[in-house]
Amino acid sequence: MTETDDSQISDVPGWDWTSSTEDAAVRVDLQPDRPHSARMYDYYLGGKDNFPADREAAQQALAEFPHGRTTAGQNRAFMHRAIRYLAGEVGIRQFLDIGTGIPTSPNLHEVAQQIAPDARVVYADNDPIVLVHARALLTGTPTGRTAYLDADLRDVEAILASAELRETIDLTQPVAVSLVAILHFFPDADDPYGVVQRLLDALPSGSHVVISHVTGDYAPETWTRLIETYRGRGIPAQARSHGEIARLFEGLDLVEPGIQVAHRWRPDAAVPAGLTDAEVSVYGGVGRKK
Repeated sequence: MTETDDSQISDVPGWDWTSSTEDAAVRVDLQPDRPHSARMYDYYLGGKDNFPADREAAQQALAEFPHGRTTAGQNRAFMHRAIRYLAGEVGIRQFLDIGTGIPTSPNLHEVAQQIAPDARVVYADNDPIVLVHARALLTGTPTGRTAYLDADLRDVEAILASAELRETIDLTQPVAVSLVAILHFFPDADDPYGVVQRLLDALPSGSHVVISHVTGDYAPETWTRLIETYRGRGIPAQARSHGEIARLFEGLDLVEPGIQVAHRWRPDAAVPAGLTDAEVSVYGGVGRKK
C-alpha cells in the first residue's frame, strides 16, 4: 500500500472518510466512554482527537504530574531528532513505526522524507482511532512509500509477515524500528524485552531501533501515583529505571550519547532552556544492530 493506494482502508464497508471523529466513534467501536492512552497523549500535545473520558483521565494524571505536557512534547521532539539522524547521518531509507498513535504533523514519514524523499515507512498500530486517521499517514513523497498496518506489537510475527510490510520494506536491507512511547504500556508480564528481541532478530546488521520510555527515576513517588492513575482507568502501564530500559538495548551498539533523558539526546536549539530531568521524565536512545 503506497501513499496513493489506501484502498485497503478506504474500502472498509460503510466507511465515510469525511466523518468527524465523533461520527467515527459510532462506525467503529472506539469506546469513547473509556480513556485511551493514545487519545490522552493527543490531549497532552494539544490535539482535538479525544473524548471527555480521555480529557478527564488526562487532567487527573496532570494533577499528579503537572509536567505531563512537557514529557509528551519532549518525547516527540526526541523522535524527530532521532529520525533526522538516522535518515541524514546514517542513511537509513526504511522505517517501521510501531505504536504510531494519532497522527500529529510532522509525522515520522514527513521527517524522514524531508531528508530522503525516497524513504519508505510502514506504520503499525492496533488502535481503531488511529485507523480513523490513517489516511494522514499515507501522504508521502512521489518517490517514497508509506503504508499502514492494523496490528498489535505483541504479534511481531504477524507484523513481519504482513503484505503491507513486505510490499514496502526490504528486510534484507537495514531498517529503523521506532518504538516511541509504547513499551511503557507493556508491563513485565507482556515481556517487552522478548518483543524487542524478536523484532531485531528478523532484521539485518546495520538496522537500528529507536526507543523512548517514561521513568520514575527522578520523581519516584509521583510516578508511582501516576502509574496507578493509568492502571485505575484500565490502562496497563509501567515506568522503568535507566537500568531496566538499558536491557531493551541489550546486544546493540548504543548511538552516542547513549540512553539519555529525552531533551539531552542530541539536543538542538528548539529544546527549551532550563528543562529539568524530572520535568521530562522520559528516556530516549538509539541502538544499532551489529
